[in-house]
Amino acid sequence: MVSNKEWKDLIKSDPEVMMGKPVIAGTRITVELILEKLAVGETVEQLCDEHPRLTKEGVYAALAFASEALRADVVYPVQLERQVGAKTSEVPG
Repeated sequence: MVSNKEWKDLIKSDPEVMMGKPVIAGTRITVELILEKLAVGETVEQLCDEHPRLTKEGVYAALAFASEALRADVVYPVQLERQVGAKTSEVPG
């Protein structure tokens, strides 16, 4: 697995690369892409085969980064209030 210090060395964010999204250092492979592919069932080995510059450590670093990012965020449910006079569209159903 990847320690906190190690993932910080493996995940970088640069406004000039992939619009600043967190990527595996030295690549254009985003943490987002890795999470999406794992979420649909791809294995770490499949990811590494598809992206030769990606290592298992890079995948684990992406997971560690995402975990810490979510831990740091507090999400509160938001209830949108209807404004007086606002139009709403009807959804068939």
